Amino acid sequence: MAEDDIRPCNIRIDKEGKWFYMGIEMIKKEIINDLYRYLDRLEDGRYILNMNGQRCIIEVEDCPFVVVGVNIIEKRDKSPSAYILKLNDDGTEELIPETLFIGKENVPYCMVKRGRFQARFSRPAYYQISSKIEERGGIFYLPLKDKRYMIEIKS
Repeated sequence: MAEDDIRPCNIRIDKEGKWFYMGIEMIKKEIINDLYRYLDRLEDGRYILNMNGQRCIIEVEDCPFVVVGVNIIEKRDKSPSAYILKLNDDGTEELIPETLFIGKENVPYCMVKRGRFQARFSRPAYYQISSKIEERGGIFYLPLKDKRYMIEIKS
């Protein structure tokens, strides 16, 4: 099946990470988390569900994953040694600091799932990580393991 022949699923993910089928919000967390396992991306940037060779296009308003919380692991001196992200699919993973950037409307984003997908930070997660962000000369940095990572602004 050519990529142009893939039919729509009638599924949409809004910018807050909520899933909708034919305009109705899906609320069964087990089903949504199962669908995340089949989420994939075409080379042209469109998102698909790929279940056993059956593929369909899903509409994604911003990005499919949302960082809903950040657990900051600190050393004795209170400096961060890791940022553990809690995602809206109930997964957790360590932040790769080089992938953190600020997008439109000053919303932070990063790459997740081995760099395959973008994740948008929820407001609470943003407040958690912003407690560690440092500013020097108008440039923002995220400290981690005795290094400082510049946060790119892509708005």
